[in-house]
Amino acid sequence: MSSTAPQLPPAGGAPEPEGEVRLTFMEHLRDLRKRLMHALLGVLVGMIAVGGFVEPIFHWLMNPVRAALPPSQQVLHYTSSIEPLMVYLKVAVYGGVFVAAPWVLWQLWQFIAPGLYRKEKRLVVPFLFFGTLLFYVGAAFCYYIVMPPAFPAMLAIAGDATLVPMLTMSSTLGLVLGMLLGFGVVFEVPVIIAFLALIGVVSADTLAKYRRVAIVVNTIIAAVITPTGDPLNLAMMAVPMILFYEIGIVLARILGKKKAAPAGAGA
Repeated sequence: MSSTAPQLPPAGGAPEPEGEVRLTFMEHLRDLRKRLMHALLGVLVGMIAVGGFVEPIFHWLMNPVRAALPPSQQVLHYTSSIEPLMVYLKVAVYGGVFVAAPWVLWQLWQFIAPGLYRKEKRLVVPFLFFGTLLFYVGAAFCYYIVMPPAFPAMLAIAGDATLVPMLTMSSTLGLVLGMLLGFGVVFEVPVIIAFLALIGVVSADTLAKYRRVAIVVNTIIAAVITPTGDPLNLAMMAVPMILFYEIGIVLARILGKKKAAPAGAGA
């Protein structure tokens, strides 16, 4: 009478993720395409949801800009008959992205989840919750904290009385949306670092080793994202980025993969 011995992991090797689905390269590409299509569908639904409110949303987004202009010049201009339509379409697209952010993050999780362990898959709720929350908090931080002093500082550069601002709808909206999206993504740094540590791409020791390099890189990124070069606005961006990097190191120590003990260490 024969018996089948249980299959053990290779000696010295790490156990494979429970329920792991092995896919070929083409199957990975098809799954990626599927997730991208689902994410785009979510953005489209978000666009439809905000479509009827694009005009008030646009005026709300422009409030910090108008507040920085002289009282007699708090207007925006357009240079072609089609520009308002394109501006409102852009508002709908970005509005769809902001509304669909949780759904997009869910699709990202669905793509990477098959390669994770069961205990790692349980982190889906914190991943989605904090990923979405930090994205929205970053955009709100930009709108309510950064923009009010940033736009007056930009306009003050041209302090000559012979220079009069003539801001267009398209260029101003592009700047505002770029700042909102940039801050939203930057506030995702702790979640991104925690996830990379979870799957073993980075470690807390490596992150701590390159802390000084990260500070320089974060400052450069902050200088690119923030529209002004004054120290106040630069600090408003750089300080949270550096703080989030430190939080990421702490999360990496908690969630990061532990190094496997050398073979025969317990002998």
